[in-house]
Amino acid sequence: MRNVSNGTRSKRHALALLVAITVAPISLITSARAADCPREDALGTSRVLEVDPATYPRVGLKSFPQTLPLQDHEIVLTFDDGPTPGRTDQVLEALAAECVRATFFMVGRNATDHPDMVRKVARLGHTVGYHSWDHPHLNKPSTDEAEANIDRGIAAVDKALHGTASTTPKTLFFRFPYFESTPELLDVLEKRGIAVFGADFWASDWVKMTPEEELKLLTARLEAHRKGIILLHDPQQRTDDMLPAFLRYLREHEYRIVHIVPAAAKVVSDRTH
Repeated sequence: MRNVSNGTRSKRHALALLVAITVAPISLITSARAADCPREDALGTSRVLEVDPATYPRVGLKSFPQTLPLQDHEIVLTFDDGPTPGRTDQVLEALAAECVRATFFMVGRNATDHPDMVRKVARLGHTVGYHSWDHPHLNKPSTDEAEANIDRGIAAVDKALHGTASTTPKTLFFRFPYFESTPELLDVLEKRGIAVFGADFWASDWVKMTPEEELKLLTARLEAHRKGIILLHDPQQRTDDMLPAFLRYLREHEYRIVHIVPAAAKVVSDRTH
């Protein structure tokens, strides 16, 4: 592990504050540079970004023309399809070792089966978003049927996390399974004030490969993009095994982690039909 001098850490902290001022139009941004992290040389979380769905209703260049206003060498880590006991635990351990916070887009059925895991993710400071009830192709059924599946997933995750089920989400972040949206569903979610997340690039961790091959693929894409929202899957064992090495790579190459949270004091409407 590399040693980081106090002077270097001070300069990076100052840079994080400067970046926060630069991108402030998205909302209030605060420094979160490992203030409570026991390891001084950890990657840490550089800053927290409050994302307002009114300004950023859909983000991720793989699906949409717009993404989050990240600076060079800033990345957002996101994980889909959990929670899965054991495998999600492994991801959480790797993130905790580097004092990094991420966003987990959870499948409602999995949240119902493992509510303790949902609460663990939130308790450790990560953001919990939604990924439908059972990960279907939401561009196939009618808009009402697809929205019902989305709402069932929202209710299941919030039931596990907060003890009450509602189709009014506590967190305003949703990701379509397979990124398969429709114009009608995008319009519905935008009207409800729910931000839709795509990704800027991914590790293709659904493809059979070794953790070493995944790391090589992901770091090559990272160097090509230099910033962005990264999609990973916590139920994928190859990703769980690869993650500690990837976080070390980020630290050694001076990438910065941005933790996304919903903008404060936003009210989301329930279904209107």
